[in-house]
Amino acid sequence: MATSTMTPLSSGTESTELAVEFPDNFLLIDLCGEYDRNLSKLEEKLGVQILRRGNHLVVVGEESAAKETIDVLRALYSRLESGRGIESADIDREVRMGGSERGTAPEAGDQIEMFKGARVEIKTRRKMIEPRTEAQKSYVRSLFENELCFGIGPAGTGKTYLAVAVGVNMFIEGHVDRIILSRPAVEAGEKLGYLPGDMKDKVDPYMQPLYDALNDFLPGKQTAKLIEEKRIEIAPLAFMRGRTLSNAYVVLDEAQNATTMQMKMFLTRLGEGSRMVITGDRTQVDLPRGVASGLADAERLLKSIPKISFNYFTSKDVVRHPLVAAIIEAYDKDFEKG
Repeated sequence: MATSTMTPLSSGTESTELAVEFPDNFLLIDLCGEYDRNLSKLEEKLGVQILRRGNHLVVVGEESAAKETIDVLRALYSRLESGRGIESADIDREVRMGGSERGTAPEAGDQIEMFKGARVEIKTRRKMIEPRTEAQKSYVRSLFENELCFGIGPAGTGKTYLAVAVGVNMFIEGHVDRIILSRPAVEAGEKLGYLPGDMKDKVDPYMQPLYDALNDFLPGKQTAKLIEEKRIEIAPLAFMRGRTLSNAYVVLDEAQNATTMQMKMFLTRLGEGSRMVITGDRTQVDLPRGVASGLADAERLLKSIPKISFNYFTSKDVVRHPLVAAIIEAYDKDFEKG
């Protein structure tokens, strides 16, 4: 177990020297990373200096930043103690979360009731998924707790990725019999003309982001087999008309490109034992000029209905390349000026 002491560098200064002891030297090596790259990343993100002294790490910097760094180091060390590795994304996650989560994740069947104070993890066949921001954690909680859930925010915030991860988790745990993933087949601002091939060949390019997410969580052969057996369906929104989706986990991606009538049609497909997730970005509507977005209408009309959850993300929740967050912020500022 890591222990720490705090020593002011000198009177009259705001800098603090905070030491933390890590008893297992082998885990300490993994904590620091090759050529101390993990420590360098923390120094850059938190504005501190980290020194190695035997089995101690000493954090030098402004007191609040030093304390936060110690919390993050402890969280990462605890991760190593549980047998998991540390990647760049894990460091980013702990910095965003302030190293505040402790303990282990609840068992999959208990996740709905046991989020507070616990590390949230989504178990899939290929990997364990962890929310990397507080908004993502709240979103995952909503996905497990609510039968109808909206995730609204900019690109790169994990809306679809986490929704599909939870769907795979609920499927492999037997809570639903099938997964249905859908999105409107709308071109992103450019006309591509008629695509060759049969119906699957024509719609697959629009569905590719859903295939990508699914392949991250299930082995390729298993995914192909489940699609062949119709236990996983990936289809355009237009294919949902006339169906009642029972005992299914249903995701509508890019919902800002659904019309009002399409959104109403989709929402009314919800059947017994099913869960529905709608994700979208209000700033990326590709509908023809003058056609209202069904996502905006649903948000306006359904907010007052109990058991329907609306979850919002901002550029601070972007978990892609750091430049993506900066790009989104720049466009948002320009939009506000206009």
